[in-house]
Amino acid sequence: MKLDLLVRGGLLVDGTGAPPRSADVGVAGGRLAVLPAGSGADARQTLDAAGLAVAPGFIDVHTHSDGIALLGGDREMVRAPVLAGVTAEICGNCGSGLFPALPGRLPELRAEASVGFGGDVGFWEDFAGFAAAHAAVPRANHIASLVGHGTLRAGVLGPVDRPATPGELAAMCSLLDRSLAQGAAGLSTGLIYTPGTYADTGEVVALAAVAARHGKPYVTHLRDEMSRVEEALEEAVEIARRSGAALHVSHHKTAGKYAWGRTERTLPRLAGLRAEGLDVTCDVYPYTAASTHLSAMLPPWASDGGTAALTARLAAPGQRDRMRAAIAEGVPGWENTVGNGGWDRVAIARAPRHPHTEGRTVAELAATHGRDPFDVAADLLLAERGEVMIISHSMVEDDVRRVLAAPYAMIGSDGVPKPGGRPHPRWAGTFPRVLGRYTRELGLLDLATAVRKMTGMAAKRFGLAGRGVIADGAHADLVVFDPATVRDGATFAEPLLPPEGVHTVVVAGHIVVRQGEETAARPGTVLTP
Repeated sequence: MKLDLLVRGGLLVDGTGAPPRSADVGVAGGRLAVLPAGSGADARQTLDAAGLAVAPGFIDVHTHSDGIALLGGDREMVRAPVLAGVTAEICGNCGSGLFPALPGRLPELRAEASVGFGGDVGFWEDFAGFAAAHAAVPRANHIASLVGHGTLRAGVLGPVDRPATPGELAAMCSLLDRSLAQGAAGLSTGLIYTPGTYADTGEVVALAAVAARHGKPYVTHLRDEMSRVEEALEEAVEIARRSGAALHVSHHKTAGKYAWGRTERTLPRLAGLRAEGLDVTCDVYPYTAASTHLSAMLPPWASDGGTAALTARLAAPGQRDRMRAAIAEGVPGWENTVGNGGWDRVAIARAPRHPHTEGRTVAELAATHGRDPFDVAADLLLAERGEVMIISHSMVEDDVRRVLAAPYAMIGSDGVPKPGGRPHPRWAGTFPRVLGRYTRELGLLDLATAVRKMTGMAAKRFGLAGRGVIADGAHADLVVFDPATVRDGATFAEPLLPPEGVHTVVVAGHIVVRQGEETAARPGTVLTP
């Protein structure tokens, strides 16, 4: 049989963690075949990979790319991960997504989604509607999605700070069950974010039990990644044990000055749980800065009722004083990012109506105008109708390295792609950065281990059968890169600069990146475990 593509003479890094070896890789009908080096197989197209590594396409296990492809018009943002070798993105993380909801709540959720995702992206009753929308938009790589708990809560209760009634919890479980049956990849929570933070442990246990029945994981942004990170990790463990769901800890970190160094305790705890038989993994991005909404810097009660209620409170001097005091004094059970760091560590990433603020810290903006930093943040949120993204420089390098090296940690960018602004460089740089800085330059990981963390481990955790490995019959998603030169190009100043050393990217047997440039091929699909 004549092959569609032959990748010849490369160093095969197959995604299993096995030592790299010389081999040719054939592609026929969207599937792979591993061939002896120098096989001379007949192919319609041959790619000379001498001196290059041939790996499975990278799987980004943690993205917020739910809506960017649906908005259109920002091709640079959409193509950034593809140029970095990412052939599949898993969205719906941190409890936030674009489905599901009770039909009666769709209009208000569509309005909230247009704020949260940076444009009118729509909102759907279930995963099937979301998948159909993505299937209608040509894309270079694949996408899969988790079901967000915060979205479920908003889709049944609304964005309110109160316990769910038994009937409301049953409705959430039913919506979750439906979307998981349609092919969603698992359940996610973002327990520092409203409205997810309004839920107690028992509510999450009930939902995670639905995921467990489908054999899909519970994926959590912990309730606290700062001073109470160990307590928050124990809550996640409790949820996993009581529900029976596999546990995946999102972007594991110990952030803020009161938590620096605590990976020396959280990582042995995770290793011990694994030794006891608990199915627990985590992901990590290779940066010491995080990124989220500026509104997450405010106490949870400030957002009770949604964006309109938040902006009304920001306009009321008395409410501002309450928020200011909450940041200064803390609130029980709340991860207080500014209280754990300071406004000098919070930089504006996206403020569409005030682009002059982007790239500057809140403390710098306040000093320029001789104002209180909280008032600067509050005024900006008010002027931007609640939609401001920030970058929080909240971690230290030693903690990042410890998590990267953990044998159960895989790689996720936590990229938050939205039109415009100055986003975190992790969206474009994560995977080449791991290969360049942490593998080649620092020697923290060997090449086979680094690739496995980006491919085989990810596919196994999220049930993506036939992906993440190069083996006979596997799906033909590949990345060809130069291990001697690969590196991230993206910086905080220029966050979408493409990487160096990523030569070719193949999705579903089609070349979508050739010599570092995107082609016109759009073979990406919606993946369902």
